[in-house]
Order: sequence, then structure tokens, then C-alpha cells
Amino acid sequence: MARKTLRNISEIRRHFHTNSDPVYFVSATNFNLLGLDEWVRNFKYICYMDCFDGRHPNVLVPSDMPHDEFQSIEDINNYLLQHKEVVDYVKARGGKPKFAFLMFDETTERLVRELGGELWFPKAKLRSAMDNKIETVRIGNKAGVPSVPNTLAEVESYAQLREICAAAGLGVDLVLQSAYGDSGHTTFFIASEADFRRHEHEIVGQGEIKIMKRIDCRGSAIEACATAEGTIVGPLMTELVGFKDLTPYRGGWCGNEIFATAFPPKTRQKARELTYRFGEQLRKEGYRGYFELDFLIDRKTGDIWLGELNPRITGASSMTNHAAFAHADAPLFLFHLLEFSKKPFEIDVEELNARWSDPEMIDSWSQMVIKHTDDSVDIITEAPQSGIYRMRADGTVEFARFDYHRRAVESEDEAFFLRILKPGDYRYEGADLGILVTRGRSMTKGFALTERSKQWIAGIKAAYRARPLPAAQVLGDPAFKML
Repeated sequence: MARKTLRNISEIRRHFHTNSDPVYFVSATNFNLLGLDEWVRNFKYICYMDCFDGRHPNVLVPSDMPHDEFQSIEDINNYLLQHKEVVDYVKARGGKPKFAFLMFDETTERLVRELGGELWFPKAKLRSAMDNKIETVRIGNKAGVPSVPNTLAEVESYAQLREICAAAGLGVDLVLQSAYGDSGHTTFFIASEADFRRHEHEIVGQGEIKIMKRIDCRGSAIEACATAEGTIVGPLMTELVGFKDLTPYRGGWCGNEIFATAFPPKTRQKARELTYRFGEQLRKEGYRGYFELDFLIDRKTGDIWLGELNPRITGASSMTNHAAFAHADAPLFLFHLLEFSKKPFEIDVEELNARWSDPEMIDSWSQMVIKHTDDSVDIITEAPQSGIYRMRADGTVEFARFDYHRRAVESEDEAFFLRILKPGDYRYEGADLGILVTRGRSMTKGFALTERSKQWIAGIKAAYRARPLPAAQVLGDPAFKML
């Protein structure tokens, strides 16, 4: 193939519309990269969960086979890559297959090689190192991207924790984070010895802990892509965090909003600048491709603090890659694929970032990740199908029509629902029921759920039916995030 250099967005789009080699996104669901198949020719999803009941033309869900209990999303992906139906499918489609994942490990890398494919992400070992929340602080410090006032230490007792915080001037109202894990499970709010005792087994003996001063802040998220031409930065999004209607986990992520005036212009610009700096430092560290940063924005001072790094696509990626700028130019993830394709390209990153910062390039959408919030376990007997739902005048919700495009949502009276759990699945505290995508905002200016959002959540939950577990059956709560 000729190594012609791509020199503008039009040529990049054409390159992917004429792509010849198969590209696969392998994950529990296709949620994170929903819609990418319409930008990249020969792009297919290989999934464990059938969110569309066989009606999505580019999703393969192999028949269920006996397997060990999954302990992580990596386990799911490794199971899929060894499934005979998947192996046969990949080999039958031929070409030089490329693979993308939400999460993967060194076993995944080996399985991809055995399929004759390439894994288009940085090595698992490097991603793991970058994913360490302690390392994030250090990278941010190098890049001039400050974290909330903090110290890093191994914690042995509450008394020792108080001594550490006194020396560091952090006070007594604290937030502790362990090096790895979902923020909803590994972030601990400690203001007293009783709080510490409640989480002691998750703190003591866990190695170095990030100990932060607790601030009154708003959560935000921003995605970017570190390329050979520089770091391309997406829009700043709000985060939905810890809402009891959506998640049982205090501090747990449960959605995002994207809209032009999410934060004051100076805040948005500062967050973009900090993200660019962080991305340039990641390039120096040897990392390239897609990443996401969480920023904490102080409600009183407006100061922006680095929260955490996710060196991968995330639950917010669907929002980023569907924004107006993505349709006007190209989804951010296309630049990730371009970076790993080794196809020469030249783009003016500064000009692109400036254009993507224009409020006119941002339209208003929201997504809510709806979990089962009751402390109960049962088996689902009825579940709402994926598609477009409509809210009636009385606030109740009804199914309108099947679709797998969120753009099919015509007004704020409609929403796109991606079902995760189906009939026959266990419903337990913290289980993901599905994702609801709406036009407009899901939160008020004060960052509380709107009444309309609560009606949407209640309407979707009401569409589920379940029966109790047999008395002898016991189910443990999976300790990993599926999305």
C-alpha cells in the first residue's frame, strides 16, 4: 500500500471509509465505541452481552459456553478471543485484523497474536503503570498539572494517618484513594476514626495510598488523544457522581453531560490547556493514543485539580465521539486508530484544538448509567429492550421504536436506552441495568438530578420485572466495572 501522507480531515475520513483490514472492538458490550462502525469500514464489535437481541448488523455475540467465573473485564475479553465462534469469524473475514479493547492484559496480547492480529493500544504493562493513581500524581507534577493537595504514604492506622495529615497540612476531612480500581469502590471519605474503621481492611496493607484534602468540588471529565502530531483535546464534560437514584456507590461515576456552557469559559480553556500539557507529558513517558482525565473544580475558588487518569477509552467515550464536532470533523477515536495504523499524517493540532473549543461545535446531550440500587438479589424475568423511549405527559415512560443510533432521539421527550441486563440475568446491588441517553441536561445548575431525569430513571426501572432467588442460591457482587 502506498504511504501517501494524509494532510487534512477530509483525507483522514476518506482513509477510514475505504479501510480494508478488519478492526474489532472486543468488550462486554459495544457501549464505549457505539457508532464507530459507521465511520470505519470493516469495523465490527465482538461482545459478551447481546444488548440488541441480534438486531445490530455489526455486533457478534457468540453462544454462551461454560467458563470460569469472570473476575474482571479482561477475563471476559480473553474468553471471547478463545471462543471457537469468534476465532472462526475472525479467520473467515481474513485480512490483517486489528483489535481494540476497553481493558486487556498480557494474556489478551498473546491471544491477539495467536489470531494473527495487532492490538492497537499501548502495551498492557505500560497502561497498568499509567493507570496507577499514585503515578498519575507524579506525571501531573512533571507536566505542571496540579492534584488536590495530597500526600502519598502507606497507611498503618488511623493515628498514623492523623500524623501524616498534620505534617502535610491536609486537615482531618480527607479523601483516600488506593492505586487501582473504580472510584466508586476504591475512594474512601474519612472524617473520623469510625469512617476509617469502616474501610480499614481496604486501606491498611494496600501499599501506597493517595491521601487528599477534601474539597467542595464539581466533577468533570475530558478525553484526549496523544498522537505523533501532538495531543488532540475533546470537550470538557460534567460528571454525574454518587446519585442514589443511579448508583449505590458514594463517589461512584454514573454518567456525563456534554453542553457548551458546562463551566465558565476560563475554566473550560484552563482544563483544555492542562489536558494538552498532560498529554504531551504522556508522550514523553512513552504513552500514545486515547486517554481521559478527571478534573475536580473547586466550587468556591474555581481552581482546577487533577483527579485521575484513565489511559484508555472510558464510559464517557460515547459522549465524546458523538458530539457535534465529531460529526463536523471526525470522532476523537479515529485519531487513535490513525496513530496506531502507522499511516503518515500531518494535521495542525493547534488549529484543530482551537476549532473544537468553539461552543458552536458542542451540542447538548446527557447519559445516565442506571444501576440496581436496592440491597437485594433476584433474577430478571422481563427487561426493556434497547431502542427509543418516549416520556408521556404524565411523566411515565413507554417504548417507542427500535433503533441503535442515539441520533434517532428527536427531542427531550425521547431517549435512547441501551439495555445491559436481560431476562435470566442476576440483578444485584450495583449491577448495570442499562444506559439512558437524552438530549439536554440531566442535572440542574446546582448539579442535582432534574425531576425529569428522576422520571426517566423511574420509568426505565419500572420496566424490569424479577423473581426471587431460590433460598439456597447465593451470589457474590462482582468487584469490577463492566463499562
